[in-house]
Amino acid sequence: MRFNCFRKKVFFLPLLVITGKGIAQKTALNVSNSSDYYKAIELYNNKAYAPAQKLFIATSEETPSNTTLKGNADYYDAMCAIKLGQEDANEKVLSFVANHPYHNKKENAFLKVGNYYFANRKASHALRWYQKVNEKLLNQQEKDELNYKMGYCLLVSNYLKDSKERFKRLLGNPVYGNDARYYYGYIAYKQENFGEAEDNLSQLADDATYQSKANYYILDISFKAGRFDKSVQIGEKLLESSKDKNERSQISKIIGESYFNLKEYEKAIPYLKKYKGKGGRWTNTDYYYLGYAYYKQKDYESAINNFNKIIGGTNKVAQNAYYHLGECYLELDKKVEALNAFKNASEMDFDSQITESSWLNYAKLSYDQGNPYKSVPEVLKEYLDKYPLSPETASIKELLITSYLHQQDYVGALEYLNANKTPENEKLANEVSLYRGIQLFNEQKVAESGPYFFNATKAENPKTVNKANYWMAETSYLTGDYKNALTYFSLVSENEGTEFDQLDYNIAYTFFKLKKYSEAAKYFKSFLNKNVDDTDLNDDASNRLGDSYYASKDYTKAIEAYNKVIEEGGTGADYAQYQTGMSYGFLGKSDDKIKNLQKIGNQFENSQLKDDALYQAANTFTSKGDGKSAQATYDRLLKKHPKSSYIPNVLLRQGLLYYNSNNNNKALEKYKTVVSKFPNSPEARQAVTNVKNVYIDLGKVDEYADWVKNVKFVNVSNAELDDATFQSAENKFLDNNTERAIAGFSDYLQRFPNGLNTLKANFYLAQSLSKVGKNDVAAPHYKYVTEQPKNEYTEESLAKLAQFYLDNDNWKSGIATLHILEKEANYPQNIVFAQSNLMKGYYESEEYANAIKYAEKVLENPKVDKKVSEDANIIIARSSFKTNDYEMAREFFHEVGQNATGKLKAECLYYNAFFLNDEKAYEDSNQAVQNLIANYSNYKYWGVKSYVIMAKNYYALKDAYQATYILENIVKNFKQFPDVIEEAQNELNTIKNKEAKTNESVTKQN
Repeated sequence: MRFNCFRKKVFFLPLLVITGKGIAQKTALNVSNSSDYYKAIELYNNKAYAPAQKLFIATSEETPSNTTLKGNADYYDAMCAIKLGQEDANEKVLSFVANHPYHNKKENAFLKVGNYYFANRKASHALRWYQKVNEKLLNQQEKDELNYKMGYCLLVSNYLKDSKERFKRLLGNPVYGNDARYYYGYIAYKQENFGEAEDNLSQLADDATYQSKANYYILDISFKAGRFDKSVQIGEKLLESSKDKNERSQISKIIGESYFNLKEYEKAIPYLKKYKGKGGRWTNTDYYYLGYAYYKQKDYESAINNFNKIIGGTNKVAQNAYYHLGECYLELDKKVEALNAFKNASEMDFDSQITESSWLNYAKLSYDQGNPYKSVPEVLKEYLDKYPLSPETASIKELLITSYLHQQDYVGALEYLNANKTPENEKLANEVSLYRGIQLFNEQKVAESGPYFFNATKAENPKTVNKANYWMAETSYLTGDYKNALTYFSLVSENEGTEFDQLDYNIAYTFFKLKKYSEAAKYFKSFLNKNVDDTDLNDDASNRLGDSYYASKDYTKAIEAYNKVIEEGGTGADYAQYQTGMSYGFLGKSDDKIKNLQKIGNQFENSQLKDDALYQAANTFTSKGDGKSAQATYDRLLKKHPKSSYIPNVLLRQGLLYYNSNNNNKALEKYKTVVSKFPNSPEARQAVTNVKNVYIDLGKVDEYADWVKNVKFVNVSNAELDDATFQSAENKFLDNNTERAIAGFSDYLQRFPNGLNTLKANFYLAQSLSKVGKNDVAAPHYKYVTEQPKNEYTEESLAKLAQFYLDNDNWKSGIATLHILEKEANYPQNIVFAQSNLMKGYYESEEYANAIKYAEKVLENPKVDKKVSEDANIIIARSSFKTNDYEMAREFFHEVGQNATGKLKAECLYYNAFFLNDEKAYEDSNQAVQNLIANYSNYKYWGVKSYVIMAKNYYALKDAYQATYILENIVKNFKQFPDVIEEAQNELNTIKNKEAKTNESVTKQN
């Protein structure tokens, strides 16, 4: 391919003024001598134009009209005005001609004025006066001078045709010949009449004045005519003699491009490099020549360094450059960079072969490396649509299917397979359904995953069917369909490796949920016998094995199972200890029960079961008749766990102990405390009855009557109706007749707003409303429960109310409720729920320090669920980044990224790329971006955002083409991410403003 360079450089045309021999002017005066006139002539000849002009004016005024002397005086007056640059000079000349039309100096006046302007480099002014001259009245010498000067003025004024005609008359003239031939040849060059230009300029090859300039134009003419050998020959000679830097630069360019067109690339390179550009700036074409020369020498690094300076080109040169740039990148195994270059070349149609070849490379590289702009399947389908007859069609179709799977775009894969039905595609669709189901399951869209797993059970591949059965069972279990879960678990074969190691564990749990405890025990035991390498799972299985025996009332075996966890100090050892104590109680071994329960307080510092153990131990002391020990244990519970839900029951039981020991005053004190601190609780109602009994025993019924008047929830006359109304609603609740339960509880609360059962009615109503999805109506009732003194429903109501606020993004109320739950919860899962959502709430509220604080609390809990732990790590990572603590952010993003999948993995890879860029590890940063694009391109936001980092990396690595191309594509294609667009546009403006300093093809940005 040959690219001719059309230059517009014009050397400054020297203004050559050639005056012939002076012609003496003699003026014959037909008047008597005038002393003023001759004195004026003397002053004029001595260039004293101002005093001379005064005398000429005086002479004209004193001399009669139509006399030669007056005409002479007016002539010289006008000439003085011209010499002095007076504003009315032109008018004076024209006035002289008008007043003296037959004066012998008329033509001479036009010529002299023209010559004056010519000498002062005012070509347009000179031309105006030359055109007034009647050439027929001039002698030959004057005609030659006029032709030369008019020719030059016409040339400077860009009237090339007329100028050329004037110079043509002088070719061969002894005075003006060489000057005229130079300008004649130059005009022919400007008119691109290169043959005529060369014929004339070559005749000046030995002329000292014009030799250098003529040879330059001959050099350029030879180049444009394609005589590259001659261009090299002339150019190298010119370089030896040329001293002008700009001229040497331009000559080097022509020699270099001549060698280029001769395909002598090695010789072309040094000359192309010597070119300095226009004003120090190269064009895209200049970079192409040098880049291609290096490319042909297989110096790919140097070729890239020039090709990648071609920014924003939209012509054949640019398309070729981008294509060869792509090839250079491939040679150096830089596939991501090659993808961008081929994509750019494929978007141009200047050369159809290059377009198609670029498209093929772009499609294959998209499959191999991932594509940041479109999904890989989109690219492959677009290629197939564009080139349906390509010999590559079959292989691209194969890549298309696998690309869906590689990109984890299972939805797209299924759509394509279902739209292109063949027996093979139908089989494959069943396989792909399994992966789509797992994808949805991992996204916690359990119900949506079920149909995909069901389709996968129809696959022909036994392994696929086995996995599908397993996941169908998991899905059924999590949606509460335990019978269906058991059916599918029974179809799963364990001979598939570690994936199904916990199959027995899952089956055991399913039987446990179905309350088939003997079967559950069997499978828990089977699982434990396999010694799966998961301590927490084994500990849980041992506890559930114990629970299965416990529920079957086989307490001896239950104790044996629990003891395994206790002896190994495993997860849930405090629970096992508690259950062991309870089991001994059911075996009638009260002392062993108490002994085991007391170990919880002594050996498990952080156990949430301490108050449970104290409560059960105290009750056991009571049943043994050891009132003193019972009271001491109850007191310990009251002191150590003042917020325990057992408090009202403990007070009630203490009152009963005092009552049974005839300590009525103490009994009344305890009962009344229950009523005052826990009104509307079941214990409060019982306490009222007990107070009544004590007063009856004391014979002080009047005192009881006075006291009970102040108990708001007791209305003796309505008590029976209150109970009956509540009991009716509660029966519907227990029968799962939710709609009628809602109506019943609502009726009760309307009739008895301060009734005996108000607390329970509000809680049950809230539960019923929540069950039918009316969470907004349920929330006030949960709130009512939480505002009462702590009771057995407080904890669950706080959790439900907090969840309601979270679901509605009401973080302010949610955070306040979660704080209360954190302080008052007894169940570990509710504490974790509170703390994990507090960290999320503070993050959403942009209180990053508090978000980190609660995330760290979550991580301090060794029993926290893996998913919650991952959430805590990502909250710390994101919050640290927001507060510019990059060191901590990087540590936690790295930690999260170890096990992250899907969108979260894409986010971690983005931040990895960000931190590497921040450390100036640009190539490593690009590798992180490449990993993200290749494997997680479905998560567009992080992919596009990471591409901004890649652009920054490339610019830091001096690859301006990659940087600008990436940023321009982001701005053009991803309007749905305005924050990323803004960042990309700002970066693009910065780069283009810098590149415009050295590349003439790049326009500065505002």
